[in-house]
Amino acid sequence: MWGRILLTVNALGMGIGALKADYFSETHMFNPNWPPHAKFHNAQTVGLAVTLAMATLYFAWRRAPSPALHREFMKTAAFVGSIYWVTGLLSILPEGTTGVDPEFGGPAFPQKYIFTPFLLCGLIGAWIEYRH
Repeated sequence: MWGRILLTVNALGMGIGALKADYFSETHMFNPNWPPHAKFHNAQTVGLAVTLAMATLYFAWRRAPSPALHREFMKTAAFVGSIYWVTGLLSILPEGTTGVDPEFGGPAFPQKYIFTPFLLCGLIGAWIEYRH
């Protein structure tokens, strides 16, 4: 059960966090300095996060008729629940990117302190469930 709870924390962080931090935020969608195409990609990313969160919850809580299938569901939940966090951590690598726009105190990358624990929740949660 603890594994599923950790996977749920991962999914809620992904779905609710993306909506709060990236959609309903003065730094992103409600930032008048952002061009429309940047807002398009932001909305795309938020939609992806919410979809991945729902898929993570689905596989984390889906009943499996066998232990082997349960392990497959946990591997899938771990993979799906990791995509958003891993890509978020890798997004700092291209030249010219930063985690915070200058008008809000950047350059900085505070997301690593949020993305890493949520990523670990999902991976550890799936590992706990996989072992049982």
